[in-house]
Amino acid sequence: MLKLPPPLWALIYLAAGAAISWGLGWPRPPGLPIAPLGAVLVALGFIPPVWAFVLFRREGTEVNPTSATNAKLVTAGPYAFTRNPMYLGMTIIALGIAVWVGAWPMFAAPLAAFATANWVHIPFEEAKMRRQFGADFDDYVARVRRWV
Repeated sequence: MLKLPPPLWALIYLAAGAAISWGLGWPRPPGLPIAPLGAVLVALGFIPPVWAFVLFRREGTEVNPTSATNAKLVTAGPYAFTRNPMYLGMTIIALGIAVWVGAWPMFAAPLAAFATANWVHIPFEEAKMRRQFGADFDDYVARVRRWV
């Protein structure tokens, strides 16, 4: 498997959606684009990952969930609502861009970003966290949903 960070996958999906949209003449469903809604979604999408990043720094642990040096299982802040605030934010940002642009091929990008995170990255990361944090991670998984 090609190991690229999830945000890079999201950018690739957005670029592919833009290329397909451009090639098809930017086909737009009725009512789109909605630039103000897209801009709001993009802005809101930055909140969970930035909050998570700041929390990781404050807790003195690694941001990368696959790092062997994760010092702590972080369950506060956005992690009290979702186990994956960074992926949630990335998906919301991709959706915001799709709404902002308004071309229907762009809507494949947030779906693909979600699918890649949910079925490729998250299972690998959760298995690593389970090995590292054991019962504490299992308790956390029982309390907090994967997405929202």
